[in-house]
Amino acid sequence: MAGANLIYGLGMLESGVTFDYGQLLMDCEFARLIKFTIGGIPVTDELLMTDDIHAVGSSGDFLSLDSTYKYMRAQSKPKLIDRRVREEWAAGGSTDLHERATDEARRLLETYAPEPLSPEVLAALRDIVETTEKELGIEPAQVAF
Repeated sequence: MAGANLIYGLGMLESGVTFDYGQLLMDCEFARLIKFTIGGIPVTDELLMTDDIHAVGSSGDFLSLDSTYKYMRAQSKPKLIDRRVREEWAAGGSTDLHERATDEARRLLETYAPEPLSPEVLAALRDIVETTEKELGIEPAQVAF
């Protein structure tokens, strides 16, 4: 919010000498939360729940209101940050953020299947390669796209 507009080095450790997939996912989560904040937080009577605050009063129960449930997760949606109470966290294995991120990185690496490129994109890439080969005087590659 101070004007920085570049997030660099996601997943890097030791000045980029080491790369950590768990760190990459943690950094991506932090960047996603930063982007959300920079995008601004809307302030309206509905989101401030001024009518509910007035109706419930200073000693009422806001947590059970439908409006609380409706908006409580809109502010941030972390995938890796664990906001459970300590007892639930402990019962769930007491994993730290890096453990959860590394497990998720392993899952992604094991299950990821990229969608194939469309014929139009493949044709455009082939055209770029062929044009560049001609410009540089390189024999056409015998690789099928």
